[in-house]
Amino acid sequence: MNPLQLFLAFLLVASVTVSATHAQEVQGDGLAGGKKIAMCIGCHGILGFHASFPEVYKVPKISGQGAKYLSAALTAYKRGERKHPTMRGITDALTAQDIADLAAYYSSNGVNFNLAPLAPAPTGSAKAMELVTKGGCITCHGDSFSKPMDPTYPKIAGQHPDYLYAALKAYKTTDKELIGRSHPIMGGIAKQFSNDELRELANYVGSLPGDLKTIPQSWLR
Repeated sequence: MNPLQLFLAFLLVASVTVSATHAQEVQGDGLAGGKKIAMCIGCHGILGFHASFPEVYKVPKISGQGAKYLSAALTAYKRGERKHPTMRGITDALTAQDIADLAAYYSSNGVNFNLAPLAPAPTGSAKAMELVTKGGCITCHGDSFSKPMDPTYPKIAGQHPDYLYAALKAYKTTDKELIGRSHPIMGGIAKQFSNDELRELANYVGSLPGDLKTIPQSWLR
């Protein structure tokens, strides 16, 4: 394990984030969450749907994502730690129970719990693997990029590459009112890379087999 990976592991274990603590306070109910998705399905329930701010990219696949990560992410939007006008407006109206219920719903939506865990990710290009090593990505997201070492961290294998690229760039942005993400670990990692390198990383991770899906409502299919 290189010094960066050791540093990241130390930070992750030694400092429990406010969002993670918050995500653990409320028990989610997936059945209740399924009745609260009206504001979600217009973007996350349409295959290939694109966001247009701050650039054009496919909205993330969230079915099959970890519940505690989803809770932490929604809480970060609500608190302004993640800056996005649409998501901020939606989460402003959500209670802690709503967030936990939505997270419980999407973490189980379309999931086959009998499947074996994903195998370690196949090797990518020499450049991609160099960047993965430099960023210590496996340390936090697991060798399949679908089994993060902390449940408030996301599964990222198979996520839309253009979304991953936009998200990674957002961690580099700290001086804009409507754009950016505040995270002490990801901010430090993303700032090591040029945007071209972040795109290379995003394309590799997005090409991997993963658990994440977009599942349309029956009336949207």
